Amino acid sequence: MSALHESDVNRDVPPARPGELAPLRLGPLWVWPPVVLAPMAGVTNYPFRALCRRFGAGLYVSEMITARPLAEGRDKTLKLAGFGPEESPRSLQLYGVDPHYVGAAVERLVGEGAVDHIDMNFGCPVRKVTRKGGGAAIPLKPRLLANIVRAAVTHAGRVPVTIKFRIGVNDELITFRDAGRIGQEEGCAAVALHARTAAQLYDGEARWEAIAELKQRVDIPVLGNGDIWEAKDALRMLRATGCDGVVVGRGCLGRPWLFRELAAVMNGEPTPAPPKLGEVLDVMLEHAERLAQWMGEGPAMRAFRRHTSWYTKGFRGSAQLRAELMHVERLEQLRERVAGLDREQPFPPSALRVPRGKSSGTQTVSLPDGYLDDLLDATPPEAEEESDGG
Repeated sequence: MSALHESDVNRDVPPARPGELAPLRLGPLWVWPPVVLAPMAGVTNYPFRALCRRFGAGLYVSEMITARPLAEGRDKTLKLAGFGPEESPRSLQLYGVDPHYVGAAVERLVGEGAVDHIDMNFGCPVRKVTRKGGGAAIPLKPRLLANIVRAAVTHAGRVPVTIKFRIGVNDELITFRDAGRIGQEEGCAAVALHARTAAQLYDGEARWEAIAELKQRVDIPVLGNGDIWEAKDALRMLRATGCDGVVVGRGCLGRPWLFRELAAVMNGEPTPAPPKLGEVLDVMLEHAERLAQWMGEGPAMRAFRRHTSWYTKGFRGSAQLRAELMHVERLEQLRERVAGLDREQPFPPSALRVPRGKSSGTQTVSLPDGYLDDLLDATPPEAEEESDGG
């Protein structure tokens, strides 16, 4: 295979051998290949999920939906929680801090037959969430975490529930071991670990050794998340950690065809050649058109500007192009601006591992005053805010 088609780190990683990998089992669901699209706020809406699904099978999770407004039936939240007619299985990520509202939200979803899988977010590192005791702060309080998970599983019935969390708040406050144990004890179908702390945000390398440790500690399936930039990264993670599936986040931003590559290597096939600029532009325009149909042209074009940067990153002359695309307000403007580009330009190998999405850097995680005084306290915090996932 040409070195242009994969980075040095993956050059000697062979495709999966026959029988090496197994489908991911989540209750009644069998997912093949064992690949999950990570929930990302403002990104993994129906148009993007539909585009990713076109490139390969797997499980495609909605952006994070907050439990209380969903339970109360607020229109904006209900729209975000909606699925397309062809989506199957329908997977939704739920965020909640209060067992009452989590239970009510799950009861509504399951009662209406609206979902086939529910994932719960306990890894959000965003300051405005953790400083109120939500997101990645919740696993610090195991009784609270257990109560929330129990409420979801109890009301979900046969619909499988999974939970996603981080290694911990920081290197002194490690929570993933307790979170995995609680997920298993409370009846979760699987657990997913983003192998960074909340203090790391998205900085540095993910610590895959924590995924391997979690796999040794629980009997339910374990999903690994962190640094899946290329299809063969997923194979390296599966082989190195023994995990049962991978969660793909930033690696597919501006590159939904990554799921085509993941399906190929997991089926024992060579990695497909990356698309030339012409195919990238066609996919980008399709994404923009889907988004405009879903939310209206004006709002869609404003929301899509960051996607144009992800799609075009690394191509020759793309810096000037990205600057111009950040001012596009109509679909026709987008079409006109890219119409004269060299469609035969090859995909730049240097762009494969360029981080997309959230910026790097670390943080000091904010927690409520006195939050660490009584870790056995199960009182729900007041932290029901919409935010990014973890």
